[in-house]
Amino acid sequence: AFAGLDWGGIEASIGTGRIEEPATLSRAELGMAETGSLVLLSGPDNPVTLTFLGETHFVLLDRADIVGGFDQVWARLRARGVLPRTVNFVTGPSRSADIGQKLQLGAHGPVALHVFLLG
Repeated sequence: AFAGLDWGGIEASIGTGRIEEPATLSRAELGMAETGSLVLLSGPDNPVTLTFLGETHFVLLDRADIVGGFDQVWARLRARGVLPRTVNFVTGPSRSADIGQKLQLGAHGPVALHVFLLG
């Protein structure tokens, strides 16, 4: 999905990502208005590891791919024919308050999440 973009002036690599990456970029299959979630599918063009690695996660989402809720998400995914191995619902950056009830950003993934709406 990103191989054809002009990356001039940017040090970019295409692949599964590494934990030391400052940022990762992926494309959301759908956006869900009900929860403000992104729906990210696994696949060779969109490795699932990009959702969890890097300090900052940038996601591209087409406006036409924003649906109301879970029922519409699953209907759209079923209409594709074959479900991917992994479907991730991402609703904001990683956070946890499990230890000492103190909020910790980036506990299980990126500290920051930025969504670019296309179209």
